[in-house]
Order: sequence, then structure tokens, then C-alpha cells
Amino acid sequence: MIFKQKDPVAQVNTAQAATKNIAIGLGFAVVGAIAFSGKAIIVKLAYRHGVDAVTLIMLRMLFALPIFALMAWWASRGKPPLSRKDWLGVLGLGFSGYYLASFLDFAGLQYVSASLERLILYLNPTLVMLLGAVLYGRRVNRRQMLAMAVSYGGVLLVFGHEIKLEGPDVALGAALVFASAVSYAVYLVYSGELVQRLGSLRLVGLATTVACLLCLLQYVLLRPIGTALAVAPEVVWLSVLNATACTAVPVLLVMMGIERIGSTLAAQTGMIGPMSTILMGVLILGEPFTAWVAAGTVAVIAGILLFTRAAGSK
Repeated sequence: MIFKQKDPVAQVNTAQAATKNIAIGLGFAVVGAIAFSGKAIIVKLAYRHGVDAVTLIMLRMLFALPIFALMAWWASRGKPPLSRKDWLGVLGLGFSGYYLASFLDFAGLQYVSASLERLILYLNPTLVMLLGAVLYGRRVNRRQMLAMAVSYGGVLLVFGHEIKLEGPDVALGAALVFASAVSYAVYLVYSGELVQRLGSLRLVGLATTVACLLCLLQYVLLRPIGTALAVAPEVVWLSVLNATACTAVPVLLVMMGIERIGSTLAAQTGMIGPMSTILMGVLILGEPFTAWVAAGTVAVIAGILLFTRAAGSK
């Protein structure tokens, strides 16, 4: 019997290709996380021009709608049509995960700093775990509870410092942002079955299209149509930037990153989000960076990292 010797050059080329693929995937995930974190900065800049949350989120979704509709169409090519049950799922997830979560987040950003907003949203994995425990009886172990205590303690540290500086409105803003995180956690908990049936790109495209239409409907019901024409030109351009660079583009980048490196590693790159938001908040918005903010941020990121590892080791 003749054993065929493996070509060392081919092995090296395969290893290099795999390394390159991982590097590209990490790059996609990192850039996507940074782009997502820029949303809060753009929203805070827009609020400086006197726009309200209802109008601002309408403009963002108006410019994002063609992109997400195209995404939904592209992902649906050659696929069977959705059943009534699927459509109900898409409507529910679009309402919870992208409409309600986005609106509550925009509303909260009127009262809290971009840094605190991002730290609260970063608690999302813990909320998913808690919802799983309540709805499905999933067990939460001691390591996860300890990690949650660390991360929530970090948020409370930053919250306490900010409420002393800015006043009681910070409590309202933090509550709205936390409610946004809960709404998105509901989306994540209930989206698993639909993702398997429809695929992630198709589900995201359809659900975000639903959310865009809901934001437009909300504006029509709550505001005179002409108010959108009265906003400052800066608000329009910031909304275009938000819809593209901080909404549609990072969705695609994170998905492409997950395809190359997997969801676990891609999720860990998300820790860049809070740090980049804080950095941009300091440099662009002039938000204060104090020892309290630094300590709270370290606690939140460390707690979520420990929480993720504890969940994976069960």
C-alpha cells in the first residue's frame, strides 16, 4: 500500500487561508460593533438641533427602509412564501426588537449620556438569561449570578455619578434605555425558531422593514407631517448617516463576521462597543470621563465577559 504524503506547501496555504478568514471575520465584527456604538453619538448630536425622538427615529427609519426592504427581498429569492404563523412572528419580532427597542432607546438618550446608554444596553445577555429562566425554567448558576452582580454594580456606579451631575431626569432616561434592552432581549429569546426557518438575513430584513413602517406610522399619528420639513439640515444628514453607517452597514458586517468566526467570538468583540462609545462621547460630545465612569465600565465589561464564560461552561 502506498501512502500519499501530504503537500506541506498546500498545508501552509490552507492554514494561511484559514488565518486570513478569521482575521477578516474579526475585522467585520469589530467594525460592526464600533459602527453600532456610533448611533448614540449621532442621536445626541441631532438632539442639539431641537428635534424630538418621534421625528428623529422616523427620519432614521425612513432612510433605512429601502436598504432593509432590499435585504428582505434579496434573502427571500427562491424561498417559499411565509405562512400566516411566520408573518405573525415577523410582526411581533419587528415590533419588539427593532421598533419598540429603538424608540425607547432614542427617548432615553434625551436624558442620559451616550456612555451610560451603551453600558445599560451591554447588559443584554443577562436579560436574555433571566427571561429564559422565567419563561422556560432555565437554571442560572452561582457564577452567572456573581458576574451579573458585578456588571449591574458597574452600571449603578456610573448611574449614581451621572444623576448627581445631571439631576433626576437621568433616572427616567436610564429606565427608558433599560426598557429598550428588555424589549430587544424579548426579540432574541423568541427569534430562535424563526431564524432556523427563515434564515437570519431574511428575518432581520423583514423584521426591520416592519419596524421602519411602524416608526413612520407613529410619526403620522403623533406629529403634523410638516414638522419633518422644519428640522435643521444637520438633522437630516445625521439621520442619513445613522440609517446607513450605524444601522444597515453594521448589521451586514456583524453577520459576515459571524459567518467566518462564529457567534461566540463575534459576541465577545462586542465589548469594543462600550469603550468606543465612551471614547467618541468624550471626543465628539465633550462628555466627562471620570474615574467613576472608568471603574463602572471596567466592572460592566468584566462582569459580562465572566457571565458569558459561565454560561458557556454549563
